[in-house]
Amino acid sequence: MKPGIAYGESDEYGIDVAKDKVHVHDFHATILHLMGLDHERLTFRHSGRDYRLTDVAGEVVHEILA
Repeated sequence: MKPGIAYGESDEYGIDVAKDKVHVHDFHATILHLMGLDHERLTFRHSGRDYRLTDVAGEVVHEILA
């Protein structure tokens, strides 16, 4: 990851995300990517539903990678 960066912006009150919102599933997918794991291949089926560490969402945030 790029050292010492701040990614995204909050609104003028610091309550909500104004720019470059990252969901926790995206953050987890990025961490798994840095560990050399494909988060989409960690899928297993249980009771007819697909489960994975990043749920059925999550995208790697390439902008914070060095």
